Amino acid sequence: MGEPIYMRKATLDDLDAVYEIIENARQLLKEDGSDQWQKGYPSKLSMQQDIEADSCYLLMYGHTIVGTGTLMLQGDTHYAYIVDGKWNHAGHPFGTINRIAISSGYRGKHFARYIMSTLISIAYGHGVRDLRISTHEKNARVHNLVLDFGFVQRGKVYTGPSDDDLRVAYELNLE
Repeated sequence: MGEPIYMRKATLDDLDAVYEIIENARQLLKEDGSDQWQKGYPSKLSMQQDIEADSCYLLMYGHTIVGTGTLMLQGDTHYAYIVDGKWNHAGHPFGTINRIAISSGYRGKHFARYIMSTLISIAYGHGVRDLRISTHEKNARVHNLVLDFGFVQRGKVYTGPSDDDLRVAYELNLE
């Protein structure tokens, strides 16, 4: 018999487990040749802030935390300015999905698909019809994931102050 797979909001009691998953993902990105997340972001403090903002979700497999993802229903200021493209619904309210990560012991089981599907459904249930996500150009895992879910590449956004912080930006428009 299998284990239940579901998502729940993270609490501060989950912070260490969430950050361990982020650290696992940071190492995987490095092994993949991406410098995404290699300069200390996301930090433990940023994950704590996600939890305190009620925007950090956990993917559970039975009683085990196997993944995490952040859903910001009110959007993210990093997406206000887009270069080399434009948003399909510029000026409309939007949500953002960020920081999807799977624990190293649970990779290859398509758990990121559960996270993506659930976060999209949660956003939709809150009336959000436009979702945005961005990733490093070398993060093939996220590029493939978002394309599988119908996101469309719209351009690039800066997630920080330097040219190293330029990310490929995607948008999903729901009815």
